[in-house]
Amino acid sequence: MFVIEEELKKLPKEPGVYIMHDAKDTILYVGKAINLHNRVRSYFRENIGRGPAIDQMVAQIARFEYIVTDSELEALVLENNLIKEHSPKYNTLLKDDKTYPYIKVTVGEEYPRILFSRTMKKDKSKYFGPYSSAAAVKDTIDLLNKLFQLRTCNRSLPRDIGLERPCLNYHIKQCLAPCQGYVSREQYREQVDGALEFLNGNYDVLLKDLDQKMKEAAEALEFEEAARYRDLYTSVKSVSQKQKITDSTGDDKDVIALYQDESEAVVQVFFVRDGKLIGREHYYMTHVSERNKPGILQDFIKQFYAGTPFLPKELMLQYEIEDAELIEKWLSERKGSRVYLKVPKIGSKEKLVELAAQNAKLILSQDREKLKREEGRTIGAVKEIAQILDLPCVDRMEAFDISNTNGFENVGSMVVYEKGKPKRSDYRKFKIKTVAGPDDYACMREVLTRRFLHGMEESKELEQKEIDAEYGSFTKFPDLLLMDGGRGQVNIALSVLEELHIDIPVCGMVKDDNHRTRGLYFNNVELPIDSHSEGFKLITRIQDEAHRFAIEYHRSLRSKDQVKSVLDDIPGVGPARRKALMRKFRSLEEIKKAGVDELLMIPEMNQKTAEAIVEFFAKQSLPNKDTV
Repeated sequence: MFVIEEELKKLPKEPGVYIMHDAKDTILYVGKAINLHNRVRSYFRENIGRGPAIDQMVAQIARFEYIVTDSELEALVLENNLIKEHSPKYNTLLKDDKTYPYIKVTVGEEYPRILFSRTMKKDKSKYFGPYSSAAAVKDTIDLLNKLFQLRTCNRSLPRDIGLERPCLNYHIKQCLAPCQGYVSREQYREQVDGALEFLNGNYDVLLKDLDQKMKEAAEALEFEEAARYRDLYTSVKSVSQKQKITDSTGDDKDVIALYQDESEAVVQVFFVRDGKLIGREHYYMTHVSERNKPGILQDFIKQFYAGTPFLPKELMLQYEIEDAELIEKWLSERKGSRVYLKVPKIGSKEKLVELAAQNAKLILSQDREKLKREEGRTIGAVKEIAQILDLPCVDRMEAFDISNTNGFENVGSMVVYEKGKPKRSDYRKFKIKTVAGPDDYACMREVLTRRFLHGMEESKELEQKEIDAEYGSFTKFPDLLLMDGGRGQVNIALSVLEELHIDIPVCGMVKDDNHRTRGLYFNNVELPIDSHSEGFKLITRIQDEAHRFAIEYHRSLRSKDQVKSVLDDIPGVGPARRKALMRKFRSLEEIKKAGVDELLMIPEMNQKTAEAIVEFFAKQSLPNKDTV
């Protein structure tokens, strides 16, 4: 048995990592300490003003464990790994787990290529980035290949020179075809050097060269070639104008600032490479309610830079952080050269950090607006439906639909929406067992009866086992049943609920002659609904989703791999004749009753197969539940 008071006495006065567990052995928190004895004991002292979140965590701790390390730096690395592995509830967590793209120039090859890469390896290639946009990287690579006519193939050169024909890129003047020996190694290398100059931000020479070639082509009346150079010139000009000079030293930097509200924080990072702002990205941090801004910033740096392959020379920070010296040492060891953490106070650098903070605030504000709009589409729409129907609450809605092909393979679908959003884990499919032929009312009766009977039986089982009803998939009944149709479908649902002594409001989604929803049928009255309202749009989405889910299931049953037809057992009936029979007859019962002459009216049928079908059913006694 783990006795916390006794275990606290055994804590060593050494650096390490401590891990807090609850009674179910879930990891609540992971932390590092330069002195485990002092740090862990501090959690269990009375009245030290640590805040309600930490008090809540401490109340849940059933046991703790610790790992001793040789240094605080080792503890930092281990803490990062454990947080990433377990995502503990009370640690401030980086929500995004992105990998950023690089431009890779394979200068180690005799005929180099320019490639897109998500990782930066220690090979002979040159890497540029990271960039925040994969699309921008692909566009840049495409532009470079057009400009410098470099190869994009995987051929091993010079070994494979002349073995195959040149590809299309050579014919459209986007490759110099080194695979054919049409360009010398030295000439090709000059083109590669030009691409490297471009990636280093030296555009002037290239722009001047393109301008000159465009004019020469125009003077020679080669207007198509002149237009090509014009387009390339425009593309390079566009890229060059996007590059914003931020630092005359030309160093690599990341500028990091944040904005925090009650529950979340957004960290904005500006990526500065060779003195140019090449991109930016934002990251969400959770579990920040009682963390100060420097603490959140420190947690971000530890988690983010533990996973990035590229480390800049300098991190420009919004605030001083507690473990700055230790983190500098850790990052420097990872990079293999010195990394500096700086908090600029004046000048252009301080303004750049302030700009990053303003961007973080703007992102959080925009996301709030987005959430507000999303709330209108979901919760607002639900409230609107409840108001139209004069119901106190329609938090959970279930909609049902039937799908078949001329009565073959009748299936039902059940979709669930909670708070205006689809809850796909509660969706259910029904294969109709008691109905043969295209009788949607009978099929709907079976589906609803099975759904609610199953829910009632499941609730009883859970009560006997003393398990919360939330664990049962069918136990949670809806606040509103939505039927894909008017009076007929509604009455079927009401009769099923009455038989089972269940009281749930039922609403029909009435369609016009063009099969579009025009109103709601409720309590024997058709209620109009504004077709431009969020409530109407939600009803339409639910209706479409129920229909899609039913059809998707029906198609899966019809697929060759999942369905074996009764007709497939009859000699001479293959897929084509089975489909022909399904088109001609409304149900399996009608096929069973058909004579040879009637079967021969099908173009795909012959005398022998028609006789085989009649003979087969004469020997068989098939119950109605069998399907084709």
